[in-house]
Amino acid sequence: MNSLLKTAITAALKAGEEILHIYQDPDTDFGIERKADNSPLTIADRKSNDIIMEYLATTPYPVISEENKTVAFETRRQWQTVWIVDPLDGTKEFIKRNGEFTVNIALTRDGNPVLGVIYIPVRQTLYYGSDQGAFRAEHVTASTEADLLRIQEQAQRLPVGHSGASCVVVASRSHMSPETETFINELRRQKGSVELTSVGSSIKICLVAEGTADIYPRFAPTMEWDTAAGHAIAKAAGKELYQTDGTTPLTYNKENLLNPWFIAK
Repeated sequence: MNSLLKTAITAALKAGEEILHIYQDPDTDFGIERKADNSPLTIADRKSNDIIMEYLATTPYPVISEENKTVAFETRRQWQTVWIVDPLDGTKEFIKRNGEFTVNIALTRDGNPVLGVIYIPVRQTLYYGSDQGAFRAEHVTASTEADLLRIQEQAQRLPVGHSGASCVVVASRSHMSPETETFINELRRQKGSVELTSVGSSIKICLVAEGTADIYPRFAPTMEWDTAAGHAIAKAAGKELYQTDGTTPLTYNKENLLNPWFIAK
């Protein structure tokens, strides 16, 4: 597992480096296109995907990526172990230039997330989780990727928790739904004091994993690549992503790659 973790971390950091080159170039227009669902696709998505695919090709496992053509389920159902990748999660945040975008790489076995890496390029923050636990490392760049031991030595084990008395709810910056607002209002009624924070991309799941936030309700569409890496990190931190029944965890490499609504806690 350690070699797979190193490969995933290296891929995420190298991809993040390329994304930053594009993000910080004052002359770039990001090469924005539109996907079939009218969501934006940038040159950064494509270049990041190419880098990640190159690294993951050195492993024995196939890849499901947002930017790759969907493989027929008749083929995918044979895949016991599979990488699930979002090369640039939070494209809208990237285009807005608010820094709240990530690189997500997960490994799943029999539908369960067992390894996850999330890198926030602008913040140089790396989250990762495996059977060894969940961790957050700061000031991590592609130049440090070769020394996984150094990253592990300075990483902080998750969760770390928060000191506030109120329940902290994290919600999407770009995808707040009426159902999510209803859920948050019900939490306020139950707990009295609820603090709401909004942030983009898979950072929301990371906040739950580290304990900065208590709960992340998502009653709006997400795909497996949006959640798989964060789910693995959350599980490694003793948290879970449940369907709205509060007991059934999300699973992966389903026939339909669309997630049901979920609550991370």
